[in-house]
Amino acid sequence: MAVMMQAFYWDAPKHEKKEGEWWNFIAEKVEDLGKAGFNALWLPPVSKASDHTSVGYDPYDYFDLGDFDQKGGVKTLYGNRAELEALIAKAHKNGIGLYADMVINHNSGADEEEVNPLDGQKRWTKFNPKSGKFPRDWNCFHPSRYEQVMIEGENFAGFPHLCHRNPVVYTAMFEYARFLIEELGFDGFRFDFVKGFGAWMIGLLSKYRYVKDGKDFAPYVVGEMWSGSEDIDGWLDRVNKITDNQIAAFDFPLRYKLKDVCDKPNYDLRNLTDGGAVVMKRPMNAATFVDNHDMGDNAIINDKMMAYSFIMVHEGYPSIFWYDYYNNELARPLTPNGIDALVIAHHKYAGGDSQILHADPDLYIMQRVGFKDDSVDQPGLIYVLNNLGDKWSGTSVKTKWPNQKFAPIAWDGHDTAHPDERTTDAEGNSEFPAPPRGFAIYAPV
Repeated sequence: MAVMMQAFYWDAPKHEKKEGEWWNFIAEKVEDLGKAGFNALWLPPVSKASDHTSVGYDPYDYFDLGDFDQKGGVKTLYGNRAELEALIAKAHKNGIGLYADMVINHNSGADEEEVNPLDGQKRWTKFNPKSGKFPRDWNCFHPSRYEQVMIEGENFAGFPHLCHRNPVVYTAMFEYARFLIEELGFDGFRFDFVKGFGAWMIGLLSKYRYVKDGKDFAPYVVGEMWSGSEDIDGWLDRVNKITDNQIAAFDFPLRYKLKDVCDKPNYDLRNLTDGGAVVMKRPMNAATFVDNHDMGDNAIINDKMMAYSFIMVHEGYPSIFWYDYYNNELARPLTPNGIDALVIAHHKYAGGDSQILHADPDLYIMQRVGFKDDSVDQPGLIYVLNNLGDKWSGTSVKTKWPNQKFAPIAWDGHDTAHPDERTTDAEGNSEFPAPPRGFAIYAPV
């Protein structure tokens, strides 16, 4: 599987003093990220929002990428179209794909208020974007003549929500998606706040026959269904009925378990085995993560490498948060104790099914059984997570490998001493320890 990076955090250009220059700033990092093993970057919303300094989750002009003087300025918070295209080209040159953040429901920054004749309510729904594309009025939003219900999903922050059943809206969303893939060169979509509109819309946008380099192209698609396991399951079922593509969802249930692992003393590690996470039930549909731009005060505070180690050795498509990698300095290149070492372990060894070998309140041990075909050779690994805060811990487990030597390839915790090599007996048994409040990954050698 691959590894993506969320290449921003909330107000990142303002905090980094890169307002209007974020695309250029990311481009400076692209070569190193490619060498580190990142396969894709998830970018923030590219379109002009209600203000040119907005982070972009309140879209105004979908087709203004920072080139029209409106909403207080020309560039977006992140830059302009030429800079975005240069970033995409450089990323592709370094083997990195790009995912666009799709905010296709709640709009903001309208130019006029209008009375909606269906309910007599006055709302900001008249949009006259300077790009000249997708002007809209009250009938493009809920309530609309094209739908009997007020809205298909939840409202967000009181913003007017687009009615995708209106042919004008429906057509504009297809044109926007096509523009991102075919003209700008994006490779996939992350859909924001999918609770706010019908799953059918994502299914159809995914199913559209995009063409890149003269060939049919199927984008990677992941949705932000910020909810519990049952809601995410239901949404995945609905959206995947509409398309042959394997639509994914961010694994919020796993993320909250991992926060408890890191931030709650004496958290029972057996909770990681109960099947509540998306990755445990439908790994091909899981995009796993540790933190993102929305977490704010709910961000993980302690021992965050424990969480990153978990998502990087299990199935699913792991996402690394820019703020953790750079600002929290968890990349730790050229060491066995950081994210860079986990990326290597993910690519080189983490293949095949995950099999839990041991789980008690303080110790979790898992093996990836390995996978090999004509293009991939991942021999598997042993992963140990230790919740005890004061000592190394491990236990003997029966692995799939008899008479096999294992070397530690990545580890971290409250003691970063080098773990010893291990060798299994004729039945595949050996003891595998990990540092206090930490992890260790062992690979067959």
